[in-house]
Amino acid sequence: MTRKAKNSDALQYIHERYIGDDAERREKFDEALFFAVLAQQIYALRNAAGLTQKQLADKIDTTPSVISRLEDADYVGGHSLKTVLRILDALDCDLGLVAKPRTTKARPLARAFDFPKLALARG
Repeated sequence: MTRKAKNSDALQYIHERYIGDDAERREKFDEALFFAVLAQQIYALRNAAGLTQKQLADKIDTTPSVISRLEDADYVGGHSLKTVLRILDALDCDLGLVAKPRTTKARPLARAFDFPKLALARG
């Protein structure tokens, strides 16, 4: 038997109430979700490698604050693909991208959490 997440109805309501069919809000939501997923994956990979933010920063010749910002789900500006690729290289990981056509329909929240347009994998 599949268990329904306790908060799925509330999340669906919030999504419908505050995002709904508004294309601009949906775009901002998708962008925020993308960067939240990226931040979580960088954090998880760094921890799996047993590195502190400072150790990872030293490996790519940057500061711990850069790593901290990239691991912050609320940080949506200034992500440099070059920096992300340097981090992945230091963590012995590859970056996979999936591009798919956009739809004009608002997608259900359940699909939104299936959003990641990228996948990070240990090498």
